[in-house]
Amino acid sequence: MTELNETDQQTPTIGELALDDRASLQRVAGLSTELDDITEVEYRQLRLEHVVLVGVWMSGTVAQAQASMAELAALAETAGSQVLEALFQRRSKPDPATYLGSGKARELREVVLATGADTVICDGELTPAQLTALEKVVKVKVIDRTALILDIFAQHATSREGKAQVALAQMEYMLPRLRGWGESMSRQAGGRAGSNGGVGLRGPGETKIETDRRRIRERMAKLRKEIRGMKTARVVKRAARHRGGVPALTVVGYTNAGKSSLVNAMTGSGVLVQDALFATLDPTTRRAELADGQEVVFTDTVGFVRHLPTQLVEAFRSTLEEVVDADLLVHVVDGADPFPDNQISTVRRVIRDVLDEDDRPAPPEILVINKVDAIDDVRMTTLRAEFDGARFVSARTGEGLPELFEAITEQLERNDVEATLHVPFTRGEVIARLHQQAHVLSTEHNEEGTRLDVRMPSSLAAELADLIVTPTAAGS
Repeated sequence: MTELNETDQQTPTIGELALDDRASLQRVAGLSTELDDITEVEYRQLRLEHVVLVGVWMSGTVAQAQASMAELAALAETAGSQVLEALFQRRSKPDPATYLGSGKARELREVVLATGADTVICDGELTPAQLTALEKVVKVKVIDRTALILDIFAQHATSREGKAQVALAQMEYMLPRLRGWGESMSRQAGGRAGSNGGVGLRGPGETKIETDRRRIRERMAKLRKEIRGMKTARVVKRAARHRGGVPALTVVGYTNAGKSSLVNAMTGSGVLVQDALFATLDPTTRRAELADGQEVVFTDTVGFVRHLPTQLVEAFRSTLEEVVDADLLVHVVDGADPFPDNQISTVRRVIRDVLDEDDRPAPPEILVINKVDAIDDVRMTTLRAEFDGARFVSARTGEGLPELFEAITEQLERNDVEATLHVPFTRGEVIARLHQQAHVLSTEHNEEGTRLDVRMPSSLAAELADLIVTPTAAGS
């Protein structure tokens, strides 16, 4: 990684940047993904883009800036690129014209020439004007963080709904940035493509770019309609689960925190697990049984990331609604990450935005620190002190999973209702359902039916309210 620094910035804090380093490019080893095996290098050069990463460091420590660039490098790798160099510049805010400033943009051009890169990836969302201006200086393709994440989503989407959501997000991003080379996009066609169409149809017509924008808007409207139709099916399935009285546990967290691995470990299912960012895009629901015999469903959701594009949040709203309707959130955090608190704040910010739009209260949350098998004792002590009350597990080894199951059981029981029900003999299906979805504490038969003392989810109690004799709160 290399640093670019403005010469007019204030002196940095001691221990972060020396004055001599401010005017020079410094390389930090370990971020380049170039390969040593020349045969594989030649193979990869045929199929991979060679990229230079660049970012603007506006706040925080040097370590945080380097971690941000390392995450951008991981995103670029996931998209199928080979990282040649990484640079970041200390600025109070991005340059409104070229993101970096004209001088540093020219330095970036020199780095592009020296490395042979064909793409520059910026760690932020660029305006259409910044994108165009920076491309004119560096003379290679320039994309921003949003376009990179959208590209990864497009590669990983597998379901019909996922593909439609990604396509919609890409079009929303592309629409204001639509441009062409030279005069090709500004050429006008007369009425009916220049033909003499008669009265009212002659004139300048649309430019090429106007035609493309209109077609994109039409395609976006069609995709929104399709996604609304798919949302209906998802709502029906979710309502069926709620009618069944099975508690819904939604697993949320930063991308690559180990959510899918944890779902597999807790349910014994075969959810896709991959050491890559955004391996999971489509929500997957799996059943599991707690130690007391109660059935629950775990839903694995798409991972969040810093500066998650607004277009994606909107497009994946139907997916994120799994969070809104959850009985309990299992918030998974990568304990091996150097800044886990940043992951937590990012995830909670996205969840809050989704909940605020639907005007819904936040479900209860259990914080789970994953990958403890990759953490040393000193780091573990620090994490336990910082995240008091969190559960520490390893989805890979199974460490801490029994304690996590206990915590989930305790949390769900807080919302349970203890009640006595009188079930007539004609309602035998209710007794079978209570044995399956509730905890039957005692049973007594009489001439009119069966009297049962049970502890059950509040949703089930609401359905069977006409049979309840003496309801009480479970904790009382």
